[in-house]
Amino acid sequence: MTPEALNTFFSICIGFALAGALVNGYQALAQRPAGFGLLQDGVAPKTFAAVPFLVFAAPFIIMRNTLRGMRVESRRAEFVMMATLIAGFWSMMSGTFFLMTLRAAGLLV
Repeated sequence: MTPEALNTFFSICIGFALAGALVNGYQALAQRPAGFGLLQDGVAPKTFAAVPFLVFAAPFIIMRNTLRGMRVESRRAEFVMMATLIAGFWSMMSGTFFLMTLRAAGLLV
C-alpha cells in the first residue's frame, strides 16, 4: 500500500470517527439525535453555530439516515451505494482538514 493510499484511508477513518464523536456528543447533551433539521430554525445564532458542526458531523448523519431508510423504506441498493460514496468522500475531506489542523498546531508530525 502506498503512503498516499494509507494517508487517504487514515483520513477517511479519522473523518468518520470525528463525525461519530460529534453526533454522539450532541445527542448526549441535547437528548435528541442531530440532523440536518438544525438548519431549519431560520436566521438565528444557533443556526449559524450549527453549520460548522454539520460540516464535520455530516458523514455520520448521512450514513445513519441511509441505513435507517434502507430498513424502513426499503431503499434500492444503488441509492445506498451513492450515499455511502458521498459520506466517504465527505469524511475524507473533513478528516484531511482535521489532520492538517493537527499538523499546523504541531500536534502531529
